[in-house]
Amino acid sequence: MTKLLGLFVLLLGAALVAADQDYEGYRIYEVTPETALQGQLLHQLSLQGFDFLSESRLLGRPSRVIVSPAQLAQFEELLEGQQLAHSLINDNLGASIAEEFALRQLQRRLCPITGKGRLSTERYYTHEEIINYIDDLAERYPRRVFVRTVGWSYEKRVLKTITITNGDGRAGKKVIFMDGGFHAREWISPAAVLYVIDQLVEQFEQNADLLEDYDWVILPLVNADGYEHSQSGTLARMWRKTRQPYTYAGQTCYGADPNRNFGFHWNEEGASSNPCADTFAGPTPFSEPETIVVRDLMHTLADRGVMYLTIHSYGNYILYPWGWTSDLPDTWEDLDAVARTGAEAIENATGTVYTYGSSTNVLYIAAGASDDYGFYAGFNVSITMELTGAGSIGFNPPVTRIDEFVTETWIGIRAMAEKLIEIY
Repeated sequence: MTKLLGLFVLLLGAALVAADQDYEGYRIYEVTPETALQGQLLHQLSLQGFDFLSESRLLGRPSRVIVSPAQLAQFEELLEGQQLAHSLINDNLGASIAEEFALRQLQRRLCPITGKGRLSTERYYTHEEIINYIDDLAERYPRRVFVRTVGWSYEKRVLKTITITNGDGRAGKKVIFMDGGFHAREWISPAAVLYVIDQLVEQFEQNADLLEDYDWVILPLVNADGYEHSQSGTLARMWRKTRQPYTYAGQTCYGADPNRNFGFHWNEEGASSNPCADTFAGPTPFSEPETIVVRDLMHTLADRGVMYLTIHSYGNYILYPWGWTSDLPDTWEDLDAVARTGAEAIENATGTVYTYGSSTNVLYIAAGASDDYGFYAGFNVSITMELTGAGSIGFNPPVTRIDEFVTETWIGIRAMAEKLIEIY
């Protein structure tokens, strides 16, 4: 194993440079570890800079990894030498990205936003469109919806929360704090959050029970700069991080991983100190203005906060702390009950299976993440949902499946909220 892994260390200079690039000829492999040694090997590759689209530490559960043409021969040697079960999922990532962007441009022409009102689930929206939508909701439902500017991204895009109530004017209610769009390329995340907003506001009568004793505070798009960048062209589609520039070894690398930038067990295992790596933790905790916004919201809401819920993709997981260690919190049984309820509701309604459990024990160790910090800050329950993947990349469910995925996600979120009401 050591000898084969050494072959890759020599090639990681290119792998670690998180930059816009042409993915022509890049491949996506699905690799399934059957032994603990194989699982450790894959995790080491992820720590060394290989871009894992999904990674699991559960034996028999596949991970997906991007392999460049320069890495291909050595990667295949590794697969053969370690007898790793694998399959080729995509033989030209660049072509898939180009096709997706062509379809996206067509869809934007076919489904433009025409004035105010509900957003459809027929396409992915820009940061500006999302902000305009929640502003419009506040105008149309002034007793139940309140929008507040909570900060600005590095590139000075406005970050706003939408607070949804039942309009009874009762102060001091418990709070569910929810966010989306931490990682730029995960477009289905803000789409799912927008659908939750729609259900709580536009479909209020059907969901009034969720607002009787709880206010929902929602930040639809955390990483606004990265999200907009990922929509700017084919070379930027796989962008994950924020957009603040950092100088490293004479070159400029952009952004930190906002989900490794929180000041609780910051820059420990599962994070990188290399600014060119996709899991760069930042030069200091909370170096990114976007994570400062989330941190400050957490502390402001924590005295009433019952659940922090953050939406990611992909992998079909409902995860709770801890992510920095395999140890479990003292109240893990409550966390597990909420996560299990969400997973069971989704499976019963749609047949889709979600794995639930603590982040480290069912996925991988990732220190400095927002869910750990939310629990540390005082929220009783802190949950990360990794939504179902689809499309040629996994991060790109076709627009024809957005409605399916966001509806499925809402089933799980609603069930978890109902369980919260029961417990707390």
